[in-house]
Amino acid sequence: MNNMIYTIKPEHHGIQDLTQILQEHPEIQFVSFMGVDIGGNGTDEKIPIKLFIKDMAEMLKFGIQTDGSSVELQGIADLNNARVDILPDINCNWFIDYNYENYNSINSLPVGTLKIPSFIIHDGKQVCSRSILKRAIINFKSELMNLIEKNPRISEYYNFKYEDVEEIQLTCATELEMWVKTPEQSADFEELHTSQILKEQYWKRTMGTVRTVIEKIMDMLELYDLKPEMAHKEVGGIANKIDAKGRITHVMEQLEIDWRFSSAIQAADNEILVREIIEDQFRHHGLEVLFKAKPIEGVAGNGEHTHLGVALKLKDGKRINLFTPDDIHKDYLSEIGYGALMGLLKNYEVINPIVTATNDAFNRLKPGFEAPVCIVTSLGGTKEAPSRNRSVLVGVIRDVENPNVIRFELRSPNPYSNTYLVIAASYQAMLDGIANVINAGLSCEQLENEITKSYGDDAVYLEKYREYRSEEDVFERFTEDERSKLYGIAPATVWENLSNLESNKLKQQILKSGDVFTDELINSFKESTLQKWKNELTGRIIHDNIMLLKTFVKLHNEQDHATDLDVVNWERIVYLKTKLMKDSMTKKCIFTKIKTAINEGHYEIASDLQKQMNEKMAEIRRLYIEYKNNIF
Repeated sequence: MNNMIYTIKPEHHGIQDLTQILQEHPEIQFVSFMGVDIGGNGTDEKIPIKLFIKDMAEMLKFGIQTDGSSVELQGIADLNNARVDILPDINCNWFIDYNYENYNSINSLPVGTLKIPSFIIHDGKQVCSRSILKRAIINFKSELMNLIEKNPRISEYYNFKYEDVEEIQLTCATELEMWVKTPEQSADFEELHTSQILKEQYWKRTMGTVRTVIEKIMDMLELYDLKPEMAHKEVGGIANKIDAKGRITHVMEQLEIDWRFSSAIQAADNEILVREIIEDQFRHHGLEVLFKAKPIEGVAGNGEHTHLGVALKLKDGKRINLFTPDDIHKDYLSEIGYGALMGLLKNYEVINPIVTATNDAFNRLKPGFEAPVCIVTSLGGTKEAPSRNRSVLVGVIRDVENPNVIRFELRSPNPYSNTYLVIAASYQAMLDGIANVINAGLSCEQLENEITKSYGDDAVYLEKYREYRSEEDVFERFTEDERSKLYGIAPATVWENLSNLESNKLKQQILKSGDVFTDELINSFKESTLQKWKNELTGRIIHDNIMLLKTFVKLHNEQDHATDLDVVNWERIVYLKTKLMKDSMTKKCIFTKIKTAINEGHYEIASDLQKQMNEKMAEIRRLYIEYKNNIF
């Protein structure tokens, strides 16, 4: 195994180096050009390594051609114009994906596939998620450099000269949460819920197979030079069950794995690789990994906090964090830092549809589970002793002893959010805030006052009838009505989120600045998201709810000494079951009404009915537990 390689760096992407590497490693038998479509799906095709070596020059220059049938490019790659090209990106790390269930006959090493992150091209234009992020990076760096050049006070503030700047660096990182479980087995909801309330699993010691796999994953991340930083248990889960022979027979645990930050596009590429490594390793050991935002209703979901930073690299090698103030004891952030944060908050209505694009994502974003639903930030309590407010949308990560770590933590994404688009949209919004703040010429003290403004106060950049900062738990401090007033009404369905994107035409222009997002790409994203919402709602969610409701059966009779409470609870359960799933000659149930509204294109009606369905399903789940527990 010591002879295996795991990455090929950009400096070795030349034909001569590549040919030599591949010939020295016969275990690498395939090549896969990984384009990432608008839905965030990475392509995976197997090209024999002999063919790649033979046609390497042409493939690296022109890529490969396909008909686009397997990628999400609605409204772009149509049936009558379906050709897409997948063009390799020679400026990022390439990974070797090993199959540990198939071994090469020459050297008995696992068969490897060289995965090359790539761009998807249609009609001569790059139309994929990676290309959107690439354009966002170029746009951000170019515009910020122009602002620095035109406003000398910025270089004076940081004590550098404009001509000494080598580049602007955008640094990102994601934290990946997941549930790990034994296939075909499930845990009792009440047991999971109680364990979560008591925090019995949070940061506890891992054991058995889970511990073994986590250690293997951390070792593998090191081999891929991803610099793993931490793996630990999360709040969800219950203790493993062990049989008479001492073997673990039931696993239900929530975990988190973190690794080091990287450049923006590389960070998104790394996340796909890490997810695949985690899935492969747990599956190899007989365990199932769930990356869904809310795989188990009623207990903690999976988040994927996304960290965003901006730095300046000078020609002498010095690195300057542009969010860091010149006196961290006096100010929370620099002028650029405040501008970036305010841009992220003010324009979040058009970022949220990208972050929260599925029914599953909305299942997680509910009050009571530490999931952010309010457009609000925390600057971190006092300047001298920064805190971490977990109830806000965007956290400011500060360390008085290490000012260079200052960055933003966007807390709303989940493991299935399209990280490329989330990062791209975030930097577009941050750039808008930076430009407006710099042009306004406000001091750091004035900017702190702006972001701390009260509802109804006038503001230079932020909206008058909003608040943007809270150092308190917004779920404990404010009622739902108060939160809606101060921070805006949070969308509750995919349709409401898409409607916000459509209605915020002015903020939509922020995404389109510099041709990063185009009308064509935004429309493709909306169509793809809408189709998934409709199909999942009618074809899976309603079906799963019906199957669940059919398990809610009458348990009491006279011999069980039924009480009046049993009778009342069961009558309410029957009422809810009928309301949800049973039609009559004159009345249609909620499930049927949803399907009808979807089929007729009445999406707003379907969205309202979905909210009713969710409320009643939550009530009947709770009620049936109460009813069941009262039966002898």
